[in-house]
Amino acid sequence: MKMLRTFTCYPAILATLLSVPLVAHSAIAPDRTRIIYNGEEKSATISLKNSNTSLPYLAQVWLENEKFAKETTFFIAQPPLQRIEANSSGQIKIQPLPGATHLPQDRETLLYFNVREIPPKSDKTNILQLAIQTRIKFFYRPAAVAKQVDKQHPWQEKLSLSFQGGETIIDNPTPFYVVISRAGNKPDTSATGFKNMVLAPRSHQALGVKPGDLGSTPTLSYVDDYGGRRILVFTCAGNSCHPDEDKSRAANKNAS
Repeated sequence: MKMLRTFTCYPAILATLLSVPLVAHSAIAPDRTRIIYNGEEKSATISLKNSNTSLPYLAQVWLENEKFAKETTFFIAQPPLQRIEANSSGQIKIQPLPGATHLPQDRETLLYFNVREIPPKSDKTNILQLAIQTRIKFFYRPAAVAKQVDKQHPWQEKLSLSFQGGETIIDNPTPFYVVISRAGNKPDTSATGFKNMVLAPRSHQALGVKPGDLGSTPTLSYVDDYGGRRILVFTCAGNSCHPDEDKSRAANKNAS
């Protein structure tokens, strides 16, 4: 997510301003941290809230592909630009384009939904106005894949770990994306070298964590459909590890 803010800039202090970190808070924000678009739906509606209590803002929206290039083939977000009054909300409708029929129907597709807020023009001088941009994940979930969702047994429980040549490999055999937010030997810590990762459907990749740093019961945290953090505790035998349902349930209960 890119975040910028409106600042008052006087020439005498401009150099100082540019030399220190800037903290920004978005006025326009979507009502969720991710979008799940089920294939059987005709559209998805997203609410945008203007939390500023005194100023209206313009909200510009668009979609991007995995390489963050503008996406115009599969879906469209409308209206692309709208005015949202102070302390009010606006709605965005995302609809499929004809090209969406060419997307894989046996696995999810990842896109990104972007919101850029544009503040009203200031009537003051020496004002630097910068727009905040928010980017969230947009998952297209084909109808056949959506039918495989089992809330009692999340697909993330099918992940596995293996130790190969001093590296930890994580395997995702499912048709769903998995977002891993932590990896370590405890639910509340991450091992050295780990970075948040997005694991594509039916793929595997290095976790970025040495096997020794995971201990005998590796623990991963993933982000579910609602943006919540869920914990997976693994049990290992030899060089392979699989989720332990009882230990994972206990860890999630303790974390709640």
